[in-house]
Amino acid sequence: MNDLLVGKQFKLTKKLGSGAFGEIFYGINTKTEQEVAVKLESISTKHPQLFYEAKLIHLLHQDDPSDKGIPNVYFCSSEGDYNIMVMDLLGPSLEDLFGFCGRKFELKTVLLVAEQMLSRIEFVHGKQFLHRDIKPDNFLIGTSKRAHRVYMIDFGLAKKFIQRDGRHIPYRDNKNLTGTARYASVNTHLGIEQGRRDDIESLGYVLVYFLRGSLPWQNLKANNKKDKYERIMEKKLSTSVETLCKGLPSELREMIESSRNMTFDEEPDYRALKDKFNTLFNHMGFERDNILDWHKVATEKKRRQD
Repeated sequence: MNDLLVGKQFKLTKKLGSGAFGEIFYGINTKTEQEVAVKLESISTKHPQLFYEAKLIHLLHQDDPSDKGIPNVYFCSSEGDYNIMVMDLLGPSLEDLFGFCGRKFELKTVLLVAEQMLSRIEFVHGKQFLHRDIKPDNFLIGTSKRAHRVYMIDFGLAKKFIQRDGRHIPYRDNKNLTGTARYASVNTHLGIEQGRRDDIESLGYVLVYFLRGSLPWQNLKANNKKDKYERIMEKKLSTSVETLCKGLPSELREMIESSRNMTFDEEPDYRALKDKFNTLFNHMGFERDNILDWHKVATEKKRRQD
Protein backbone atom coordinates (compact mmCIF):
# COMPACT_ATOMS: atom_id res chain seq x y z
CA MET A 1 0.00 0.00 0.00
CA ASN A 2 2.98 2.32 0.53
CA ASP A 3 3.68 4.99 -2.11
CA LEU A 4 0.28 4.40 -3.67
CA LEU A 5 -1.27 7.43 -5.35
CA VAL A 6 -4.94 8.14 -4.66
CA GLY A 7 -7.07 10.92 -6.08
CA LYS A 8 -4.26 11.52 -8.60
CA GLN A 9 -2.32 13.69 -6.16
CA PHE A 10 -2.22 12.10 -2.68
CA LYS A 11 0.69 9.74 -2.09
CA LEU A 12 0.35 7.20 0.74
CA THR A 13 3.63 6.62 2.56
CA LYS A 14 3.12 4.82 5.87
CA LYS A 15 0.31 3.29 7.91
CA LEU A 16 -0.70 5.29 10.97
CA GLY A 17 -3.23 2.90 12.44
CA SER A 18 -6.40 0.95 11.97
CA GLY A 19 -9.81 0.83 13.59
CA ALA A 20 -13.19 -0.81 13.31
CA PHE A 21 -13.85 1.05 10.07
CA GLY A 22 -10.63 0.57 8.15
CA GLU A 23 -7.07 1.82 8.04
CA ILE A 24 -5.44 5.25 8.22
CA PHE A 25 -2.31 6.20 6.29
CA TYR A 26 0.03 9.16 6.33
CA GLY A 27 -0.01 10.90 2.96
CA ILE A 28 1.41 13.85 1.04
CA ASN A 29 -0.35 16.09 -1.45
CA THR A 30 2.18 15.84 -4.31
CA LYS A 31 1.06 19.23 -5.70
CA THR A 32 1.21 21.29 -2.51
CA GLU A 33 3.44 19.15 -0.22
CA GLN A 34 0.67 19.34 2.43
CA GLU A 35 0.68 16.44 4.89
CA VAL A 36 -2.64 14.62 5.07
CA ALA A 37 -4.30 11.59 6.65
CA VAL A 38 -5.88 9.06 4.28
CA LYS A 39 -8.65 6.84 5.58
CA LEU A 40 -9.33 3.61 3.65
CA GLU A 41 -12.46 1.49 3.98
CA SER A 42 -13.00 -1.74 2.06
CA ILE A 43 -15.79 -1.36 -0.52
CA SER A 44 -17.08 -4.77 0.61
CA THR A 45 -17.65 -3.60 4.20
CA LYS A 46 -21.11 -4.39 5.55
CA HIS A 47 -21.81 -0.90 6.88
CA PRO A 48 -19.84 1.67 4.82
CA GLN A 49 -19.38 4.98 6.64
CA LEU A 50 -16.74 7.05 4.84
CA PHE A 51 -19.03 8.78 2.34
CA TYR A 52 -21.52 9.59 5.08
CA GLU A 53 -18.72 10.95 7.28
CA ALA A 54 -17.24 13.07 4.47
CA LYS A 55 -20.68 14.53 3.66
CA LEU A 56 -21.30 15.30 7.33
CA ILE A 57 -17.91 17.01 7.79
CA HIS A 58 -18.67 19.09 4.68
CA LEU A 59 -22.00 20.13 6.28
CA LEU A 60 -20.23 21.07 9.52
CA HIS A 61 -17.82 23.33 7.62
CA GLN A 62 -20.52 24.91 5.44
CA ASP A 63 -20.93 28.69 5.77
CA ASP A 64 -17.93 28.95 8.10
CA PRO A 65 -14.42 28.03 6.92
CA SER A 66 -12.77 29.03 10.23
CA ASP A 67 -11.05 26.40 12.38
CA LYS A 68 -13.78 25.00 14.62
CA GLY A 69 -11.75 22.00 15.76
CA ILE A 70 -13.16 19.72 13.04
CA PRO A 71 -10.71 18.42 10.38
CA ASN A 72 -11.17 19.35 6.71
CA VAL A 73 -11.85 16.72 4.05
CA TYR A 74 -10.03 17.25 0.73
CA PHE A 75 -11.10 14.22 -1.29
CA CYS A 76 -13.55 11.34 -1.01
CA SER A 77 -14.13 8.66 -3.63
CA SER A 78 -13.88 4.95 -4.42
CA GLU A 79 -10.75 3.59 -6.10
CA GLY A 80 -10.05 -0.10 -6.64
CA ASP A 81 -11.10 -2.07 -3.57
CA TYR A 82 -11.42 0.94 -1.27
CA ASN A 83 -13.53 3.92 -0.33
CA ILE A 84 -11.02 6.70 0.32
CA MET A 85 -11.21 9.88 2.37
CA VAL A 86 -8.34 12.40 2.53
CA MET A 87 -8.37 14.80 5.47
CA ASP A 88 -6.18 17.02 7.65
CA LEU A 89 -3.29 15.25 9.32
CA LEU A 90 -3.66 15.61 13.08
CA GLY A 91 -1.54 14.60 16.05
CA PRO A 92 -2.13 11.75 18.52
CA SER A 93 -5.47 11.09 20.23
CA LEU A 94 -6.17 11.93 23.86
CA GLU A 95 -6.18 8.16 24.50
CA ASP A 96 -2.64 7.86 23.04
CA LEU A 97 -1.50 10.86 25.10
CA PHE A 98 -3.14 9.42 28.22
CA GLY A 99 -0.98 6.31 27.78
CA PHE A 100 2.08 8.46 27.09
CA CYS A 101 1.48 10.27 30.41
CA GLY A 102 1.25 7.07 32.47
CA ARG A 103 -2.57 6.81 32.30
CA LYS A 104 -3.26 9.84 34.50
CA PHE A 105 -3.85 13.47 33.63
CA GLU A 106 -3.46 16.34 36.08
CA LEU A 107 -6.56 18.42 36.83
CA LYS A 108 -5.21 21.40 34.87
CA THR A 109 -4.91 19.35 31.66
CA VAL A 110 -8.35 17.78 32.18
CA LEU A 111 -10.00 21.18 32.61
CA LEU A 112 -8.27 22.61 29.52
CA VAL A 113 -9.28 19.68 27.30
CA ALA A 114 -12.78 19.55 28.87
CA GLU A 115 -13.44 23.14 27.81
CA GLN A 116 -12.39 22.37 24.23
CA MET A 117 -14.28 19.06 24.08
CA LEU A 118 -17.43 20.81 25.30
CA SER A 119 -16.97 23.46 22.60
CA ARG A 120 -16.66 20.78 19.90
CA ILE A 121 -19.80 19.01 21.14
CA GLU A 122 -21.66 22.34 21.31
CA PHE A 123 -20.60 23.18 17.76
CA VAL A 124 -21.74 19.80 16.37
CA HIS A 125 -25.04 20.03 18.29
CA GLY A 126 -25.46 23.56 16.91
CA LYS A 127 -25.37 22.01 13.43
CA GLN A 128 -28.18 19.67 14.58
CA PHE A 129 -26.08 16.51 14.89
CA LEU A 130 -25.28 14.19 17.77
CA HIS A 131 -21.80 12.61 17.75
CA ARG A 132 -22.87 9.41 19.58
CA ASP A 133 -19.34 8.09 20.15
CA ILE A 134 -17.66 10.46 22.60
CA LYS A 135 -14.42 8.80 23.75
CA PRO A 136 -10.73 9.76 24.15
CA ASP A 137 -9.82 8.07 20.84
CA ASN A 138 -12.11 10.46 18.94
CA PHE A 139 -10.36 13.64 20.08
CA LEU A 140 -6.96 14.39 18.54
CA ILE A 141 -4.59 17.26 19.09
CA GLY A 142 -3.31 19.39 16.24
CA THR A 143 0.23 19.40 14.88
CA SER A 144 3.07 21.92 15.42
CA LYS A 145 1.59 25.30 16.44
CA ARG A 146 -1.79 23.68 17.12
CA ALA A 147 -0.45 21.00 19.48
CA HIS A 148 -2.60 22.42 22.30
CA ARG A 149 -5.79 22.45 20.19
CA VAL A 150 -8.23 19.55 20.45
CA TYR A 151 -10.02 18.27 17.33
CA MET A 152 -13.10 16.08 17.18
CA ILE A 153 -13.04 13.21 14.66
CA ASP A 154 -14.94 10.10 13.57
CA PHE A 155 -18.46 11.12 12.62
CA GLY A 156 -19.42 7.69 11.25
CA LEU A 157 -22.05 7.20 13.97
CA ALA A 158 -23.29 10.81 14.07
CA LYS A 159 -27.03 11.39 13.67
CA LYS A 160 -29.18 14.40 12.87
CA PHE A 161 -31.54 15.06 15.76
CA ILE A 162 -33.68 17.71 14.07
CA GLN A 163 -36.02 16.44 11.35
CA ARG A 164 -36.87 18.17 8.09
CA ASP A 165 -40.03 19.58 9.66
CA GLY A 166 -37.84 21.32 12.26
CA ARG A 167 -38.92 19.08 15.12
CA HIS A 168 -36.72 16.99 17.37
CA ILE A 169 -36.50 13.28 16.49
CA PRO A 170 -39.10 11.27 18.44
CA TYR A 171 -38.39 9.38 21.65
CA ARG A 172 -37.87 5.68 20.98
CA ASP A 173 -36.71 2.70 22.98
CA ASN A 174 -35.65 -0.91 22.32
CA LYS A 175 -32.64 0.33 20.35
CA ASN A 176 -29.29 -1.43 20.10
CA LEU A 177 -26.29 0.24 21.72
CA THR A 178 -24.61 2.73 19.38
CA GLY A 179 -21.15 3.96 20.35
CA THR A 180 -18.60 2.62 22.83
CA ALA A 181 -20.02 0.79 25.86
CA ARG A 182 -17.37 2.09 28.28
CA TYR A 183 -18.48 5.72 27.82
CA ALA A 184 -22.12 5.17 26.81
CA SER A 185 -24.82 6.94 28.84
CA VAL A 186 -27.14 4.94 31.07
CA ASN A 187 -30.08 5.66 28.73
CA THR A 188 -28.10 4.38 25.75
CA HIS A 189 -27.52 1.10 27.62
CA LEU A 190 -31.25 0.97 28.34
CA GLY A 191 -31.99 1.14 24.60
CA ILE A 192 -33.34 4.69 24.59
CA GLU A 193 -32.86 6.90 21.51
CA GLN A 194 -29.93 9.26 22.07
CA GLY A 195 -30.23 13.00 22.49
CA ARG A 196 -27.80 15.80 23.26
CA ARG A 197 -27.77 14.81 26.95
CA ASP A 198 -26.08 11.51 26.09
CA ASP A 199 -23.04 13.15 24.44
CA ILE A 200 -22.62 15.24 27.61
CA GLU A 201 -22.95 12.24 29.96
CA SER A 202 -20.35 10.36 27.88
CA LEU A 203 -17.98 13.32 28.17
CA GLY A 204 -18.45 13.21 31.94
CA TYR A 205 -17.24 9.59 32.00
CA VAL A 206 -14.25 10.49 29.79
CA LEU A 207 -13.18 13.23 32.22
CA VAL A 208 -13.56 10.92 35.23
CA TYR A 209 -11.47 8.33 33.35
CA PHE A 210 -8.73 10.91 32.78
CA LEU A 211 -8.57 11.82 36.47
CA ARG A 212 -9.02 8.35 37.98
CA GLY A 213 -7.02 6.39 35.42
CA SER A 214 -9.87 3.93 34.82
CA LEU A 215 -13.62 3.43 35.23
CA PRO A 216 -15.23 0.85 37.58
CA TRP A 217 -16.82 -1.03 34.65
CA GLN A 218 -13.56 -1.66 32.80
CA ASN A 219 -12.02 -5.13 32.39
CA LEU A 220 -15.16 -7.06 33.32
CA LYS A 221 -15.02 -10.72 32.29
CA ALA A 222 -17.68 -11.79 29.80
CA ASN A 223 -18.31 -14.62 27.32
CA ASN A 224 -19.40 -12.43 24.42
CA LYS A 225 -20.18 -8.85 23.39
CA LYS A 226 -23.83 -9.00 24.48
CA ASP A 227 -22.83 -10.37 27.87
CA LYS A 228 -20.11 -7.72 28.22
CA TYR A 229 -22.52 -4.86 27.42
CA GLU A 230 -24.94 -6.30 29.99
CA ARG A 231 -22.25 -6.46 32.69
CA ILE A 232 -21.03 -2.91 31.93
CA MET A 233 -24.61 -1.63 32.17
CA GLU A 234 -25.20 -3.43 35.50
CA LYS A 235 -22.00 -2.00 36.98
CA LYS A 236 -22.79 1.48 35.67
CA LEU A 237 -26.30 1.39 37.13
CA SER A 238 -25.10 0.05 40.49
CA THR A 239 -22.29 2.63 40.84
CA SER A 240 -23.67 5.89 42.21
CA VAL A 241 -22.38 9.10 40.65
CA GLU A 242 -21.15 10.07 44.10
CA THR A 243 -19.05 6.88 44.35
CA LEU A 244 -17.81 7.30 40.77
CA CYS A 245 -16.64 10.87 41.46
CA LYS A 246 -15.36 10.34 45.01
CA GLY A 247 -12.30 12.49 45.63
CA LEU A 248 -12.80 14.42 42.39
CA PRO A 249 -14.02 18.02 42.00
CA SER A 250 -17.79 18.31 42.58
CA GLU A 251 -18.15 19.92 39.13
CA LEU A 252 -17.75 16.47 37.52
CA ARG A 253 -20.41 14.87 39.68
CA GLU A 254 -22.75 17.78 38.94
CA MET A 255 -22.10 17.48 35.20
CA ILE A 256 -22.99 13.77 35.09
CA GLU A 257 -25.99 14.18 37.41
CA SER A 258 -27.39 17.11 35.45
CA SER A 259 -27.00 15.26 32.12
CA ARG A 260 -28.84 12.25 33.57
CA ASN A 261 -31.63 14.54 34.82
CA MET A 262 -32.15 16.23 31.45
CA THR A 263 -35.23 15.44 29.37
CA PHE A 264 -34.80 13.61 26.06
CA ASP A 265 -34.96 16.67 23.79
CA GLU A 266 -33.49 19.24 26.19
CA GLU A 267 -30.58 21.42 25.10
CA PRO A 268 -27.58 21.28 27.48
CA ASP A 269 -26.43 24.51 29.09
CA TYR A 270 -22.93 24.42 27.57
CA ARG A 271 -22.08 27.90 28.85
CA ALA A 272 -22.88 26.97 32.47
CA LEU A 273 -20.78 23.80 32.22
CA LYS A 274 -17.81 25.69 30.79
CA ASP A 275 -18.20 28.47 33.36
CA LYS A 276 -18.05 25.91 36.20
CA PHE A 277 -14.85 24.40 34.83
CA ASN A 278 -13.40 27.87 34.23
CA THR A 279 -14.20 28.97 37.80
CA LEU A 280 -12.54 25.82 39.16
CA PHE A 281 -9.51 26.42 36.91
CA ASN A 282 -9.09 29.96 38.28
CA HIS A 283 -9.77 28.86 41.86
CA MET A 284 -6.91 26.33 41.58
CA GLY A 285 -4.61 29.13 40.39
CA PHE A 286 -3.77 27.40 37.09
CA GLU A 287 -2.23 29.35 34.22
CA ARG A 288 -3.56 29.35 30.65
CA ASP A 289 -0.11 28.76 29.22
CA ASN A 290 -1.07 25.86 26.89
CA ILE A 291 1.42 23.62 28.70
CA LEU A 292 -0.34 20.27 28.98
CA ASP A 293 0.79 17.05 30.66
CA TRP A 294 2.19 15.51 27.47
CA HIS A 295 4.37 18.56 26.87
CA LYS A 296 5.84 18.17 30.39
CA VAL A 297 6.39 14.40 29.94
CA ALA A 298 8.04 14.94 26.54
CA THR A 299 10.31 17.66 27.98
CA GLU A 300 11.26 15.41 30.91
CA LYS A 301 12.02 12.45 28.61
CA LYS A 302 14.16 14.67 26.40
CA ARG A 303 16.00 16.04 29.44
CA ARG A 304 16.83 12.49 30.59
CA GLN A 305 18.11 11.53 27.14
CA ASP A 306 20.36 14.60 26.99
